[in-house]
Amino acid sequence: MKKNINMVIKWALAFCMVAVMLFPATGFAAKKRLAFSGGPDGGTFQYFSNAISIRLSKNIANIEVSNMASAGSVENLRRINSGDADYGIVYSGDLFLGKNGKLVNDTKKYSNVYGMSYLYGSPGHMIVLADSGIKMVKDLDGKRVAVGPAGSGAAASAQRFLTTLGVWDKIKVEYIGYNQGASSLGDKLVDGLWVFAGYPNSSVIQAASSNKIAILNLKQEAAEAGFFNEYPFYSDITIPAGTYSGVDYDVLSFQDSALWVTGKHVSAKDVYNALKEVYSDEGLAYMLTVTKAAKWMKIADGNRGIVTPMHPGAIKFWKEKGLTISPAQSAK
Repeated sequence: MKKNINMVIKWALAFCMVAVMLFPATGFAAKKRLAFSGGPDGGTFQYFSNAISIRLSKNIANIEVSNMASAGSVENLRRINSGDADYGIVYSGDLFLGKNGKLVNDTKKYSNVYGMSYLYGSPGHMIVLADSGIKMVKDLDGKRVAVGPAGSGAAASAQRFLTTLGVWDKIKVEYIGYNQGASSLGDKLVDGLWVFAGYPNSSVIQAASSNKIAILNLKQEAAEAGFFNEYPFYSDITIPAGTYSGVDYDVLSFQDSALWVTGKHVSAKDVYNALKEVYSDEGLAYMLTVTKAAKWMKIADGNRGIVTPMHPGAIKFWKEKGLTISPAQSAK
């Protein structure tokens, strides 16, 4: 009897050893953990980064993507370049300037960040109270303006635009997020609220639901100041009348392209699989349930607005989809 028991124990131990040895090969391999750097609460970046993180974690085997809050575009650029994040959303303009060492007060060249895809266009919104008497951007002289968190793409674009118009040094800058900015506008703690995000934006909706607002036309003042010549990655855009409550006219503005980007350190396989999942019919349908801005995500526009090198995994994916990769996008 004792001999039989010892034999059973030996077989059990042998089985356990074999199971341990085969453990990784039977589908229980440790998950690869990746980080997606998004944006501030209430911003479109955060909706996209959270949705993509959830989608990839759920549908790609052995991959777990965590969503990271962020000040926005410029912080994402820096995080990915250093390897502190693996995916992120960066405006095409910030990526272009960062690659060339031309960010404001920052001459470092962020050469480890590569484009993956176009997500949507981000137009500039300059919101004021309808009875403020502010009709043009230059009327903001001496006023207090919320421009987004320090280090964000919103703040960078505001500084770029308002400096070109000669207004930046004449305003009182408040580095606060969109939601806080919308509340501050209603409480008259600021005179203007700058939002640089896809429309309709929840913070602008918030401001419009509580107050009678106006959104300034930016295109003409930008063109007259030579803004589009100085920053060719910006293009004009019209925010249709009725997009926001009380704004019953077309708003003529300008936009940058929000890009899904990744780091040089991320494998071509992971980048390719991520795009394949998100740009599937099911993936695009899911994105649209999260944010209306995802309606701009289309296979035909996959590499739109990217004027810097793309990741090899992204190049492979978009070529398979029939897109032409420009020399700038294919540069090493």
